Amino acid sequence: MRFASSSSKSGEERVLPLINVVFLLLIFFLLAGRLAATDPFPVEAPLSLGGERIGGHDLVVHVGADGSLAFNGTVLSEAGLRSAIAHRASYGTVRIKADGQVEARRVIVVMEILREAGIERLELLTRPE
Repeated sequence: MRFASSSSKSGEERVLPLINVVFLLLIFFLLAGRLAATDPFPVEAPLSLGGERIGGHDLVVHVGADGSLAFNGTVLSEAGLRSAIAHRASYGTVRIKADGQVEARRVIVVMEILREAGIERLELLTRPE
């Protein structure tokens, strides 16, 4: 009786399991990965000399260089921000992503709107130097 040796397998039979593993990993990372949403308008955050990196949160207020506002990707007026944040004040933490060129007064107005809505914690996003 003669048995066929494993070295007599064709090249295609040896590569097939590797291709299967690569496709399974590709599918896994496609399903498990999370795509980040783009900002509603360009925002260049101010530089930061220190601080710690903050994890992701759901609530983000964007303040553009011209003072325009957006909440979670939707462009709003001040009144629109007040009503949108009022329904979500129970989250407790809101991130503010303000452009480095916006006037500080505008950012303070946004902070006051959030405080009046019951937000207890704010995180001002910056970029490392």
